Amino acid sequence: MEPKYSSNPDENLQAAEYVEKPESQLKAMWETLRQNKAAVAGLFIIGILAIIALTVWLSELMGKQILPYDPNYADMTKSFIKPNAQHWFGTDQLGRDMFSRILDGTKISLFVGVTAVAISLTIGVIFGAIAGYRGGKTDTVIMRLMDMMLAIPSILLAIAFMAALGKGLDKAIIAIGLVSIPEYARIVRGSILSVKENDYVHAAKIMGNKTSRIIYKHILPNVISVIVVRATLGVSTAVLDTAALGFLGLGVQPPFAEWGDMLGRARGFIFSAPYTLIFPGIAITITVLAFNLLGDGLRDALDPKSRIK
Repeated sequence: MEPKYSSNPDENLQAAEYVEKPESQLKAMWETLRQNKAAVAGLFIIGILAIIALTVWLSELMGKQILPYDPNYADMTKSFIKPNAQHWFGTDQLGRDMFSRILDGTKISLFVGVTAVAISLTIGVIFGAIAGYRGGKTDTVIMRLMDMMLAIPSILLAIAFMAALGKGLDKAIIAIGLVSIPEYARIVRGSILSVKENDYVHAAKIMGNKTSRIIYKHILPNVISVIVVRATLGVSTAVLDTAALGFLGLGVQPPFAEWGDMLGRARGFIFSAPYTLIFPGIAITITVLAFNLLGDGLRDALDPKSRIK
């Protein structure tokens, strides 16, 4: 995209600085992100969580046990053992090692979060792009549907979807993915409305490009930063929704370890064994905080105006 020059030399200089090669933009983004200590901390935590999740998942595929204990093995003779050298986070009401279950739950929370965001992002981008580019009745119909979904609290809508779909991991992914579609649709639509009247879009139309090519080749790349930031923050929301559904007994079903389900089943022992709630709660908090910190950092790093001095 060519910059629009003005009679003001200072503005022209800023415009010239703004037009960078993709490699330069990526490098500048990384430099800005690296200077944000909070974002780096979030990225570091997410990296650790991803390594844990992948390691646990791969070990299960190979039939090996790398966790200190089998996270699903119940031994009633070891119920409610307080945190010690053998069981760092103690054991739950069924005698299962809490530390192993927290680590095992990492793969479920991240998998549900990332997969649900992928579903909502894909569908939301398509709807938002069509509504923003087409306008008119198409825009009205799509956005009124999105408004109807946004009028209902996301957790209540997710519960409604779960009631229709049933319980289970795959159902939870679909439900959480569906409730987030309106947010991405509105963001993409608003971003497209702000850029679709630019000269390079009109030039693409004159050259005979198809609508789909104009949207995905010329428009979406210019709003990708907004989408990336929202998707990063969306993972944290999906993790919270997963925990909420698990807490209500509608999400991932036993014996699989899921942080929300662990909280829900331990709420009756808040006074006798508070550690059974504290550690899953800390895991959820750290994960959500990490994605929020990274999302905030990406928002600043991907804003070109922040790099124009």
